[in-house]
Amino acid sequence: MQMLQLNESGWAKTYLIYEQASGKAALIDPVYDYVSTYLAKVSDMGLNLEMCIATHTHADHITGCFTIAKQLGCDYVMWHSTPSLGVTKFVDEQTVLMLGNESIRFHHVPGHTEDSMLVVTSKHVFTGDFLFTGEGGVGRDDLPSGRMHAHWESLQVMSQLSEDLLVCTGHEAPGVEMETLAWNMQHNPILKMTDFADYQKWQDDTTAQLGYVSKIKVALPANLFGEVPEDIPWL
Repeated sequence: MQMLQLNESGWAKTYLIYEQASGKAALIDPVYDYVSTYLAKVSDMGLNLEMCIATHTHADHITGCFTIAKQLGCDYVMWHSTPSLGVTKFVDEQTVLMLGNESIRFHHVPGHTEDSMLVVTSKHVFTGDFLFTGEGGVGRDDLPSGRMHAHWESLQVMSQLSEDLLVCTGHEAPGVEMETLAWNMQHNPILKMTDFADYQKWQDDTTAQLGYVSKIKVALPANLFGEVPEDIPWL
């Protein structure tokens, strides 16, 4: 499975995965603001977009999934318990989706949101906001449907995965390089914790530093109802 990170600006990450032989492709966590750029890239590469996948219901940007799915007639994929409307294919732990001869599997990791999931291929694990790289730790748990203790318990799923997988996260500060799960086991402070009290303190301190999510009142309703609002203040 081949992978490209498409966003040239901002902290949010969008990934294009594709099988070279068949030309079949998927977008993971596309951002609405850059939909035209994604579709141009897919066309330029001669790929056939089979699906758009959202790792969770985003609160900090409008997903491009429902817009692209409507335009192209491809699937919009999310975890089966998601409240988001417009989803055309629901997945669970037993689901295996194929891009040509390459498989995609899913693991439920509630905590950042109730519908958070890992998207796993032969070479990569796409973590959304469940896990970040190194000192980035994990996503905050104080947003709608977030549950701190659920996130802590969900971290156990990482031990089921190959440590050779490249961790592809939903957000990173500029300049942060992608690293393997093995590297993160050594350098991500959350993955080294053994006490929930330490995790709780880390979450509380991080949330206080991050403050209010400025786009939430526009982005979250858009993602829940699968509708692009008439006014998007940041565009």
